[in-house]
Amino acid sequence: METNHDVRPRRGRPRDPDAEPRIREYALKLLLERGFDGMTVDDVAEAAGVGKATIYRRWASKELLANDAMAQLFDLEIPDADTGSIAGDLRQVYRYALTFVNSERGLALIRLAVSEANRDVRSAAIYRDFLGRRIEQTRDALDRARDRGEPIRAAADPVLMVQWLAGVFVIRALTGEPMPLPEDADRLVDITLRAILKDGSGSDAWSDSQTVHAEFGDSPHSA
Repeated sequence: METNHDVRPRRGRPRDPDAEPRIREYALKLLLERGFDGMTVDDVAEAAGVGKATIYRRWASKELLANDAMAQLFDLEIPDADTGSIAGDLRQVYRYALTFVNSERGLALIRLAVSEANRDVRSAAIYRDFLGRRIEQTRDALDRARDRGEPIRAAADPVLMVQWLAGVFVIRALTGEPMPLPEDADRLVDITLRAILKDGSGSDAWSDSQTVHAEFGDSPHSA
């Protein structure tokens, strides 16, 4: 029996290098439009122009896809910083965060987080995961600052550092108040620095009460 050495085995469809970012983008788009329950793998596959099997080869569940899509968004919009000082790190991250929450997509994501996390434990887990990653990045920033000899309090808490600013965003999304603007980053950083530096000093010479009240819109002399 002769063997035809000129016949090559047939190969499957070539891998689409743009499939993963396209899938994440449409998953995020549907999340923001419909919420977690309304986002289906079928609809993501159709929008991205891929088969369901392509999605499930990369993400074992809808929860993992949603988590990955949101994590990528946050990493792109609010990247970590390593500027050489804790004040510089905070200032850069805060500016990115404030720019994001003042965008249409950023505000929509915060409103979605508030509504979904209280209703669905799977959605709550996605947002906890994001906050957990940001807390770890903040902890690393504090460790770098200590290694450089910056006067970081031993009790400086990366959890509260992340949660206090996130809380401002959530409250303002709930009440409809305008978000702090990117140019407010220095004042917000000053508040954080006063809590984490041993001498209690911030990045500027404002007093604690002036900074806090200026940011939150009331008078330092009000009752």
